[in-house]
Amino acid sequence: MTDAANPPRPVDAGAAHDAVSRAATAVARAVASLAGADARTETLAELVPGRRVLGIPRAARMAAIGRVWRLGVVLLDADGAVYGTGRVIRAERPARKSITANAVAEQRALRAAAIKGGIPEGETVDFAAPPVDFDALAHTGASGPLVLGGDGRGGAKVLVRWSPTQPDALIGFEAYLIDRVDLLVHPPAGA
Repeated sequence: MTDAANPPRPVDAGAAHDAVSRAATAVARAVASLAGADARTETLAELVPGRRVLGIPRAARMAAIGRVWRLGVVLLDADGAVYGTGRVIRAERPARKSITANAVAEQRALRAAAIKGGIPEGETVDFAAPPVDFDALAHTGASGPLVLGGDGRGGAKVLVRWSPTQPDALIGFEAYLIDRVDLLVHPPAGA
């Protein structure tokens, strides 16, 4: 289907701008649906690394930026901004436990950093989430998990790479949003 190093790109710049415009409209519809349904949001945060202040060490912490809806590999905020899903943790108080794996210790430190930043315990936190730039998408053919591809009729459409490990895991962005919004608004029983 496609190659990760060479995302599918339309030939016509006008078609690219039309496709991006349709994608932005789809995002606006998704935001309206999610807000109208009062769908569950998560905290979007920025990791502030540990540093020294006046010679006193200050631990790393998370600074909350806003609220987002997580729709698989993309995040949407109430203003219609789109982000690629970066890393996801749950805010958790630090626990003193014997840790043998560095990855486990790092995960616990990130969870504690969320608490240190004032994020309530148990809250899901998305961070290291790169913003999707629709202008860059129209000009370069890719931004975050979104890429431009031909629609088979000489036009273009925005696609989403729903699995970063599979370069050919692409689906139409508008259909992806509809499906993911429906899952968040009407979660399956027991979810």
